[in-house]
Amino acid sequence: MAIEYVEPVVGIAYCLGTPVCKYLQYHRKLNDYVRNFKRIRDELNCKMEDIELQLKAELLRPLGKIPKKGVENWLKAVKEMIREAQVVENKVSNGRYLCRTCNGKLVDEKIREMKEFLNSAPNASEGLAMDGPSAGLPLPTSELVGEEAVRNEIWACLMQEEVSKIGVWGMAGVGKTTIMKHIHNYLLKQQRFERVIWVTISKEFSVMQVQDNIASALKAKEYLDKEEDKLRRAAILSEMLKKAGKHVLILDDVWDKVSLEEVGIPEPSCSTGCKLVLTTRSEHVCKYMGCKVIKVKPLSEDEALILFLNKVGPNIVQSPNIMPTLKLVVKECAGLPLTIVVVAGTMKGEDNPLIWKNALGELKERIGKVEGVEAEVIERLKFSFDHLKDEKVKYCFLHCALYPEDFEIEKDELIECWIDEGFIDDMGTRQEMKDKGYVILKKLGDNCLLENITNVFGQPRIKMHDAVRDMALSITSMNPRYIVQAGLQLKELPKRGKWSPDIEKVSLMHNSITEFPVDVLPIKCQLLTTLLLQENPIKKIPYSFFTNMPCLSVLNLSSTKIKSLPNSISELKNLTTLLLRCCVELRDLPCLSMLQELKKLDLSVTKIEEVPEGMDMLIKLRYLDLRVRTLKEIPAGLLPKLVHLQHLSFEVDNEKTSLKAEEMEPLKKLECFTGRFEDIGELNKFISSMQQSKKSLIKYHLRVGSYLIPVWRTPERDKTVVIGGVDNSEGELIMHPIEIQELRIIEYDYLRSLVDDKSSFKNEIDLRVCRILGCEGIECVVSLSSFASSSAHPFQSLEMLDLKHLPKLSALVMKDEGIGSATTSALAPSATFSHLKEIEIVNCSSMKTLLPHWLLPNLQNLEKISVSLCDEVVEMLGAATSEVEEKGSDALIKFHLPKLREFRLSMLPNLKSICSKSGVMVCDSLQLIQVLDCYKLKRIPPLVPLVGNGQPFAYAPPSLTIRSFKEWWESLEWDNHPNFKNVLQPLWKDEMYELFMV
Repeated sequence: MAIEYVEPVVGIAYCLGTPVCKYLQYHRKLNDYVRNFKRIRDELNCKMEDIELQLKAELLRPLGKIPKKGVENWLKAVKEMIREAQVVENKVSNGRYLCRTCNGKLVDEKIREMKEFLNSAPNASEGLAMDGPSAGLPLPTSELVGEEAVRNEIWACLMQEEVSKIGVWGMAGVGKTTIMKHIHNYLLKQQRFERVIWVTISKEFSVMQVQDNIASALKAKEYLDKEEDKLRRAAILSEMLKKAGKHVLILDDVWDKVSLEEVGIPEPSCSTGCKLVLTTRSEHVCKYMGCKVIKVKPLSEDEALILFLNKVGPNIVQSPNIMPTLKLVVKECAGLPLTIVVVAGTMKGEDNPLIWKNALGELKERIGKVEGVEAEVIERLKFSFDHLKDEKVKYCFLHCALYPEDFEIEKDELIECWIDEGFIDDMGTRQEMKDKGYVILKKLGDNCLLENITNVFGQPRIKMHDAVRDMALSITSMNPRYIVQAGLQLKELPKRGKWSPDIEKVSLMHNSITEFPVDVLPIKCQLLTTLLLQENPIKKIPYSFFTNMPCLSVLNLSSTKIKSLPNSISELKNLTTLLLRCCVELRDLPCLSMLQELKKLDLSVTKIEEVPEGMDMLIKLRYLDLRVRTLKEIPAGLLPKLVHLQHLSFEVDNEKTSLKAEEMEPLKKLECFTGRFEDIGELNKFISSMQQSKKSLIKYHLRVGSYLIPVWRTPERDKTVVIGGVDNSEGELIMHPIEIQELRIIEYDYLRSLVDDKSSFKNEIDLRVCRILGCEGIECVVSLSSFASSSAHPFQSLEMLDLKHLPKLSALVMKDEGIGSATTSALAPSATFSHLKEIEIVNCSSMKTLLPHWLLPNLQNLEKISVSLCDEVVEMLGAATSEVEEKGSDALIKFHLPKLREFRLSMLPNLKSICSKSGVMVCDSLQLIQVLDCYKLKRIPPLVPLVGNGQPFAYAPPSLTIRSFKEWWESLEWDNHPNFKNVLQPLWKDEMYELFMV
């Protein structure tokens, strides 16, 4: 067959499954499809550009805002979608008449995907970014004992106009960073400066890294990401800092002199009012950089004793037999807060006087063996390390030193590493091993060898103090032997001479290594068990590289640019962990059948199209992550062979690739599962088999149907079910798993109500998040008729209710005909919706009233209401007819929502009232009322305090802000309560100004 006919024939074969009527429609209306395709693509592109412009405007504001993570994820995903759309357009424009139908199908599918992006686009009018602190974020810090004199001296210098650069110096562990964290936080409270910027420098100084860190603190790193030239980066950063207004820049842990000009830091001066503060172990650095020099001295004996007693525990303080020895132990800590805290953590709860005497002797002996201040500090810290009784706990601690200096380590990731390394004994279930990991983390935290912190997103992390890390590295330089050169901006492997035969672990993570030249490949490393190369732009690995590592057990190549692995990977017969996560260029792997010891394989976010050959031989696998959207199929019979799996994840684009319940049945040890079933019948079979085996998943993300979850909409909860794009399940009930925490139903037209007599969700009590999108048949969320036949209170734990694009939705809760309001109140259990915090309604065109008055007693925990694009909505809070009749049309009706913080209304063309004309809102916590494009709404209801009489129509909650366009604000009517306008006027802000004013 001629080559020019191959593609059309393949295309026709691709379309054979399409119904005839749809086939003809694709064929005849291809031009219409293409025109619609271009229109939607242009709309999407314009939306992306608009959001980027607004986001950049916010980033450049001196007192700007912190972008929402969801906005950044959406922009990233849309750029990829537009790139894919261009590929489709090119393919169609070059298509032949013979594959016209296939082109129509391809275009139609891409149109639907782009519409999904448009529908989920962040709405600028609803706020593109979260409000951030005007000056900066407070830093978590520990208690400060003593140091009052040096704190006062630093503060006095900051307040003096003539002092623009301050150098705070002192030996390791003396408390420089802790003091400056307290001052940083106090500066934020005092609001003397527009910005307070904290940047950690660390020992391995890199100009580009410092530039990135400062730009990140200014929320403008994206402007440097596109520039590689250091000089131009410095110029851009200099302009950013000049626009930041009067600020304090704190450079923590400076080891050597820093050229401000090279970095791009404008020279601080009296005229600008800007200050530079650096902390360092070197007085010379302070003087070289022209700083006002302030030395941090060790604590006095009394201050040191107070700090030690605070940390060691009250039972020790009350023991007269221990106190004399304890004071001598404190003296050996030399007044250094770090060593005092670490030694006290080690001795906490120890009430045997003999052990205290032994500890004193041990400390004296250690310090007597070394010379130099830094060496003495390390020996004092080693005292705490050596007192860890469990050898595996010691290895867990030393593993933390493999990360770069000052690295914030995610706790679950660290525990996973400990499991991979075998530091945590096999305990039957993975969850038990994770629990053991958290016990170890607590022990290391209690001993003050690890520091618990919270990052800017509120996520728990751990961190090593730089002096503690120095101590750990001093141990690993002897026995066991480690090579640790993480985060040093290395561009090549360590020289051949560094790779000695007794090396056990190598960490080169977070560097800039691109290739492995043959002349620097390591010699034979007989004892090497761990090799960490993640976060390097490695493109190719030579065949001979792995031949010198016969005992290699853990190999991490995540987030590298490799396209394939050398066949020599198959010779690593002791390999237990192979991590290739986010290797976005990786397309194939060699045969894995020889890796008989492999327990963990992570291929997520790669480009492989087929399951690696030999995977069915990996019978010891415990952890398999195949969230690969390019994967074509999962071979039948593969999963039943992997009977030891505890963690299994699948996520693919191909609609034909789904899991069969019968193939999952042999996986009796499964604890965490992510995957897709073709239809509800398969889901029910899987759930039934789990229930019959009395097995309960600890974590699951189950997807039913062809709907693909966009990357910016990843599940928020550990137990999630997503139903979308299901064609063949009319009338089929969902046998939902117990303890479901998040439910998403998308484009499922057979649903009329989520909770009614026939619903399988009527007894659901654990649900936290519920999202229903694009279901054309749904008329309500809850039908009250279901309560008569249900002993449970559905949605009693629900916190988030998200309803979008539901054309027939007329009410959240629907009562039967003839049921009055009084009966309805009695029929609706008080627990239903009692924990609801957030309601979001978008494009529900049949809804006229959002919340009926009788439902409000159930909503006392409601914090956010957001309603947009609902054309028929007339009122937000509806008064009960019986109450109006009983009290009269002019009687005062109170709408109690005591915890409501945000009330956002946008593009509601028929909205006439927030509540009835005679109604008032009791919302003491209200912080924001936002009204956009609701021009029939002419009144803001009066607000009354929760307690006390006061002035009911001249009151506003203390933190309230009202945002709208000026035209609407000026059109409001105040005829009944003119004094209310006087109260609210200072609280109103022009939305146009807020969004676009720089």
